[in-house]
Order: sequence, then C-alpha cells, then structure tokens
Amino acid sequence: MTRLLTNETDGGELTRKAVTLLAEATALQGTLHLPGVRDDYRSRLEQVVLLATQALDNAGESREVALLQWVLIQAFAARAEDARYGAGQLSRGSQRAPTLEDCEDGWQRVEQIAGTAEEAALGAAGFTRLLDTAKARAMARRAEVAAKAARNIVLERNRAYTFHADPGFSFGEGWYLAAAALFAGLSIQIRPGAAQEVQARRFLFDAGLDGALRPYRSRPASPKHLTHIIAEAFRADAQKAQCTLRAAFLGDESPSAALLSWIDGKVGGKPEQKVLLWVRTGDHHVQRNTCFDELRQLSELVVNAGLTPIFFGDKVPLELVPPSAVNLALCWKETLFQGPEMRRAQLQLFEELRCRHGLVGQIGVTTAGMDGPALMGLPTLYLTQERNVRLGRWVGAVPGYQEVVREPGYLEIIRTTLHQWQQ
Repeated sequence: MTRLLTNETDGGELTRKAVTLLAEATALQGTLHLPGVRDDYRSRLEQVVLLATQALDNAGESREVALLQWVLIQAFAARAEDARYGAGQLSRGSQRAPTLEDCEDGWQRVEQIAGTAEEAALGAAGFTRLLDTAKARAMARRAEVAAKAARNIVLERNRAYTFHADPGFSFGEGWYLAAAALFAGLSIQIRPGAAQEVQARRFLFDAGLDGALRPYRSRPASPKHLTHIIAEAFRADAQKAQCTLRAAFLGDESPSAALLSWIDGKVGGKPEQKVLLWVRTGDHHVQRNTCFDELRQLSELVVNAGLTPIFFGDKVPLELVPPSAVNLALCWKETLFQGPEMRRAQLQLFEELRCRHGLVGQIGVTTAGMDGPALMGLPTLYLTQERNVRLGRWVGAVPGYQEVVREPGYLEIIRTTLHQWQQ
C-alpha cells in the first residue's frame, strides 16, 4: 500500500488528502490521552471518511479504488475503536451524574456512540467484502469487536443502587435509598458478605422492598441521584410521601418491650421538651464533623430555650453534657441497635422520643443519620459551611427541613427556631 500511496494517487487530490489525513490521525494514536488530542483525532478520521468516500465516487483506476477502500476500512476501524473508548468513558461519568435526569441523558448519548461504533463496523465490513484481503478482514474484525464492546457497555449497564451494609459506610444513606426506591421503583443491590447484610435485607423486607433487590454487580448507579428523587416526590405531594415512608419504615407493629424499657430507662424521668443534638466525628469528609465549640453553643441555646438536649451519634466529651441533658451518644452500638432489626429499631427510637418523650426537633451537621427521622416528619436544622447542592433540594420540599449556613447571625436563626419548636 505504501507503493500505491506514492505512485498511484498523484492524479487524485482528494485521495492524497485522505491518505495524508489518515497518516496524521494514525500518528496521534500514541498521544490520545493528552488534552485536546482525541478531539483532533476524531476530526481527522471524520474528514478521512468524507474525502475518501467522495474520492471513491470519482475514482477510475481499480488500483486507486483498492487504495481508497483500504483507507476507508482503516478509518472505520479506528472510528469504531474510538467510539468504544468514548462510550466507556461517558458511561462512567453518566453513572456518577448528580441527578437521575443527567444520568439518563448521559446514557442516551452512550447508546448513540455505540450506534456510531456499529455503523463504523458495518462500513468496514462492507469495504472488506469488496477488497477481500487478509489485512482488510483483520481490520474489519477489530471494528466488529469494538462495536460489540461498545454495545455491551449499554447492555450491561448496572441500574441498581448499592445499599451499603458495611459499618465503614454511611448508615444514614440507607434511608435515602429505601425512600427513593419506594418513590421511584429503583433497583437495589447489597454486597454479599457485608457485615450488616442480614440487617439490611431485613429492613428492606420489612419496608416492602425485597422485590427491588438485584444480584450484586460492579459500577452501581450513583447515590447522588437519590436526594433529587426524594425531593421530587415530596414536592409532588409531601403528605403522601411522608405517609408512604412512615408506613414502610415503621410498619404496623409496636416497638419491642425491650426498646420501650430502654427508652424509659434513659429519658423517662425527664418530662421536658427535647431536641436531638447530633455529633459526627468520622474519618469521611472530616471537614463536616461536629465542632465541639459550636456544640457547646448549641447546647446552651437549647437549654436557654427551656428545652432538654439529647446528644446522639458519635462520642461527645462529657464536659459538654449539661446536667439536664440526656446523653445517648454511641447508643447505636448497643446490642439493641445492632441486631437483625437494627434499622427499624433506630427509627422507632426517634418516633417514641417524639410521640411520648417530648422530642420536638433535631440539629446537626450534614450527617445522613438525621435524614431518616427528618423524612418521617421530625423538624430538622442541618448546619453547613456553604449551601449543600444535594440536600438543599429538600429545603422547601420536606416539611420542617431547614438548611442553616454558618454565616453571621446563624446562631440567632437557631435560637428563633428553637423558640418556635418550644411553642
């Protein structure tokens, strides 16, 4: 083919341009990872196909026809392989998209790219039948393999969301996923052998979501979508959404005698209205952890409003706990909240505190543990350094859900809200 390039295409300007562009594109293949190079590569391949196709219509000599067919086979094979790469890259980005709409839009484009790969493979196969050489058949086979791989990316898309059942992951994200699945019929997967797999499956079964479970696969859908789905359900009908979650999460059965006895032993002697103060000290996103100076101020605000603080979550320094407070920090580690019904037991705890022990609201940093009771109706103030795009969607949608940005005067906002809760 090199001899043909030099000796047989002098009379065809389009042919020379197509061959030159193909050589330039091929030379870029080792640097496609560099910024802007792949776009240049794709543009050159597109021009090769256009020029070679046009030249083929005007070609007279059989040897020039053979050259153009070989050029087109190479260009189509390269386009198929590039499309397979593009489909893979875009599919990963689409799975991590911030909303379900963005995710679906991304996957539609992935499917279009897979179609491009298939069209290129068909083009290569067509010219290979005409040229009928071993090299052409090998190149067409490469295009076919790339096209099938691109299509498999679409066919093997994992639509399930992972319900994390490992203590190393956020316990509270389970509330997101279960709620979103109830509203939008999402598929759910649990990693086999996870430390709390049994507890997670029990919660989903009790919530009526066992039919949503799918076998575990890699590359699950992104949990970023979940808050958006929940917000849409609440904006459509907040009362219906809340009733749906309460029925699924709490069920019809009364809390166990052991749980009721435990609650009475911890808070039964304090009849005052109460506020949950959440404490977060995790390793994940440490910038979102509780600031203990701020926690002290919050506790003082609660007490001054005539309310009793209940410390809940991670360990809190004892010197921050006033005599009137209830300290339930780390209670979630107790056997009562680690058994098969651990998730429902924790939600029943919040519900019992609200219905029989004067719990009027909760305050904390952006920890997902707060969101179970928040979605079921417990008034919530969550503190954040800047506006939270994901959780901000719930403000104005989930009743009683309020974002408090740490700006000048934010403690006054909390003080005012506490007096509203107290009344």
